[in-house]
Amino acid sequence: MTSSTLDMALGYEHERIRELAVPAGHPAAAHPDRRHRTDWFYAIAAQHLSAAEDVLLPQVRRLPDGPALVAQYVGNAKSLERCLRSLKGRQYGDSRVLHLDPHDVLRAIDRLLTEHERLETDYCRQLSDQLDQHEMNSLTERLVEAEEVAPTRAHPNSPHTGRAGRLAHRMWRLADNAWDSAEGRVVPTKYHVHPKRDSALSHYLYGTPMPPTDR
Repeated sequence: MTSSTLDMALGYEHERIRELAVPAGHPAAAHPDRRHRTDWFYAIAAQHLSAAEDVLLPQVRRLPDGPALVAQYVGNAKSLERCLRSLKGRQYGDSRVLHLDPHDVLRAIDRLLTEHERLETDYCRQLSDQLDQHEMNSLTERLVEAEEVAPTRAHPNSPHTGRAGRLAHRMWRLADNAWDSAEGRVVPTKYHVHPKRDSALSHYLYGTPMPPTDR
């Protein structure tokens, strides 16, 4: 079966998040000169989760046993968000999480990412059986666009789905931008190359030419 654009997009996101997780989990990542690595991983993962909740889950809810599938996804997302906050908190010296073993936090993140990838891959397969190619392309484009305006921090105790979830995500994006600026925190929009906006997949979806590669 030919992979859909959604399957390509999710596979790309999973790969990028995993790549960003490696330097974020390095023992030296807490050093002030390297904290941006954790910021980047944390922000990209948080944006992806929020965008998927806003764009993918409304479609997933329409699948057979949809409400249970959504509940499973949100449960995983909340747990992953708590671990992401703990990872960032430890590296920035948050006294509330300094008692946590960093290896335990990283192992939990790895386990939750594996479950997250499995859920999205399974949901994508089920959606491909229900939607035609045009609908899948539209869903993929909306996901990519939603990631660009999603919150850059995890908010596990806020609404995650429905109208309340979408409103919370919009409000948190504004608040996150303010805090990121106040703290001088490195977020994806500060990078010259954005892992989503400048990706080959993004250019494919929008039909824009690939920029020349510097060698």
